[in-house]
Amino acid sequence: MGAGIAAQVANAGVPVLLLDLTREAAERGKQDLFKRRPAPLMSPAAADLIETGGFDQDLERLATADWIVEVVVERLDVKQALFERVEQVRRPGSIVSSNTSGIRLSEITAGLPPRFAADFLITHFFNPPRYMGLLELIAGAATRPEAVDALRSFCTVRLGKEVVDARDTPSFIGNRIGVLAMLAGMRAALAHGLTVEQADAVAGKPIGWPGTGVFGLLDLVGLDVVADIARNMQSQLAADDPMQPLLQLPAVMTTLLERGAVGRKAGGGFYRMGPDKQRLALDLATLEYRPQQKVELASARVRGPAELLAGDDAGARFAADLLGATLSYTATVAPEIAGDVVAIDTAMREGYAWRWGPFELLDQIGLEPFVERLQAAGEPVPGLLRVALDSGDGRFHREEADGPQYLGYDGAYHDVPRPAGMLAVADLRRAGKPVLGNASASLWDMGDGVALLEFHTKMNALDEYTVEAMELTLDRVGRNFQALVIGSDAPHFCAGANLKRMLDAARGGDFAFLDGFIEGLQHVLMGFKYAPFPVVAAPRGLALGGGCEVLLHSNVLQAHAELNAGLVELRVGLLPAGGGTKEMTLRYLHDGVEQGFDLIAGSVVSASAADARAMRVLTDYCAVTMHRRRVLSDAKALARRMVGAYAPDKPAVVSLPGPSGRAALEARVAAQVEAGKMTAHDAVVASHIAAVMSGGAGGEVTEHDLLKLEREHFLELLRLPLSQARMEHMLNTGKPLRN
Repeated sequence: MGAGIAAQVANAGVPVLLLDLTREAAERGKQDLFKRRPAPLMSPAAADLIETGGFDQDLERLATADWIVEVVVERLDVKQALFERVEQVRRPGSIVSSNTSGIRLSEITAGLPPRFAADFLITHFFNPPRYMGLLELIAGAATRPEAVDALRSFCTVRLGKEVVDARDTPSFIGNRIGVLAMLAGMRAALAHGLTVEQADAVAGKPIGWPGTGVFGLLDLVGLDVVADIARNMQSQLAADDPMQPLLQLPAVMTTLLERGAVGRKAGGGFYRMGPDKQRLALDLATLEYRPQQKVELASARVRGPAELLAGDDAGARFAADLLGATLSYTATVAPEIAGDVVAIDTAMREGYAWRWGPFELLDQIGLEPFVERLQAAGEPVPGLLRVALDSGDGRFHREEADGPQYLGYDGAYHDVPRPAGMLAVADLRRAGKPVLGNASASLWDMGDGVALLEFHTKMNALDEYTVEAMELTLDRVGRNFQALVIGSDAPHFCAGANLKRMLDAARGGDFAFLDGFIEGLQHVLMGFKYAPFPVVAAPRGLALGGGCEVLLHSNVLQAHAELNAGLVELRVGLLPAGGGTKEMTLRYLHDGVEQGFDLIAGSVVSASAADARAMRVLTDYCAVTMHRRRVLSDAKALARRMVGAYAPDKPAVVSLPGPSGRAALEARVAAQVEAGKMTAHDAVVASHIAAVMSGGAGGEVTEHDLLKLEREHFLELLRLPLSQARMEHMLNTGKPLRN
């Protein structure tokens, strides 16, 4: 965990010193970062910012540190002994924090000097630190407010974390509720005779929890880790705390712990892989493994928690017990563990990947029916639920004209606080109507002369209406604004063109429509590239195919650090025809177009914005934002800075080799086919890509010549049954067909 935190600090471009018991141990921890999956480093170069050292030889180097994070074993005596040594060498005013997941701050600081207590906090990262958004921040009564503010700002802006203020209580917020949910789910599954597969199917998408459900999550976290947290909470919680009965581990879990079957890290727990790579599941009755079974429960196929609880099969009854225990307990302890319900909801969304936090779930279910269920079961109704019922709205969250509000413990509604530097399309939507728009895209006024183009189809896929809105945007921004930002509130920037629309048109023989759509997309993207005003794309999540082509034709990107961008058309039997093949040709012209060709032919997708920069999707002028909710605000600020000095480039004219260049690229493909790394139809598609990147007949070629080649070869591929089969398979399964 310590190396993972060091990696995330280095990902942010900040030098970091990683200390372990010895220099050798620290260096092993650093080298291990290159082997871990998912990768802790956003780029190999980030590791250059990590220096290593040992407690035995290098502790005095802490005198240069601004922030010292302790990540040692979860033993109070070990932590306090280390902090006594740290206090002797650190400089005045440096901030010290512990990554403890459950030891209270008041226990850690007991016996340590007042100066230490003033600079000390708990910063609880969730594992793995790069990918989990939550950071729980716990300050003590003696902690300097300046230290709290500095750390909150750094962890939000530089590390990209959703920082939640938690109170100094056992296991804080995330693990207090998350571990309860896992243990309650296990007991409910046993009580209702569900298999592990059935319980996980119901406690996944229908509730808005990850697909790991209950038992899969136990395997992921580690049964030993959950058991340690449970034992810690047993000792720290009051004897009459409603969670105490659940902390007695069921026999099935103690049996697995005795066997050493503690989850994925040990090769299996409730699930494991058989010798033939078949996934096995634990039979909860016999405690023996058997092949995983298909789940037939109707409750596993419902569309949301309210519909789930309205059912009457075993899965619905299991869910009623699970949610009853989890949400009732959360409402009971909420004032003890957090300052408001927003903090709790955020902690569970960002730390446990719930779609809705506990109080958002109560709003989804309906507070009145939930309370009626508790009363029918003879369970006590938490006071906070009675407060909500008496509030008039009967909801914990509501939307008002001025923004979202939450119900406070005082029974009144309060505005949801918005940290500085965060902007959302939802804010613009509340403030007024779009400048223009249709079913696929809208143009918004961001203020200060900057417009925002928002895609809003499923996965923000591009269709003819998107292209129409983009054409209108070019005209309107040119007349009424100074700059354009392209982005949205959606998790993903754009997953490409509307594949179903293209497949239906191809099978219907409507190639005139397809030719017009591609030509229109090419035209508008060239319009973006050479617009008289700066165009700033603000991507986050997926930017694939046509989405990546939008990025390639924007003047500059303000990208979220976790950007997955790439030209993946070969996976569906096509080539990039919105200018993507052209742009990779131009961007790699002087270093050899084979590098750009390999990216397209290999359908390479970046694992981060840093990776996308190495792929030349991002240029030297592009910037990166670590926090996803700051991307639009940062993009607007970048657009405003560009206004005064911006001047569009001139369209490129280049010399390309023609047939000889195509033959060289095809030879690379032939080697891949012979090695079994590409299929016969991969080679067909790659040959068309090679034809475009070599410039057709060759010689002096303009960008428009390359676009014409793209369009011609795209339409040829779209007529092929094997390409259409790839498109259909992707639409039906979400996976590429290797034909």
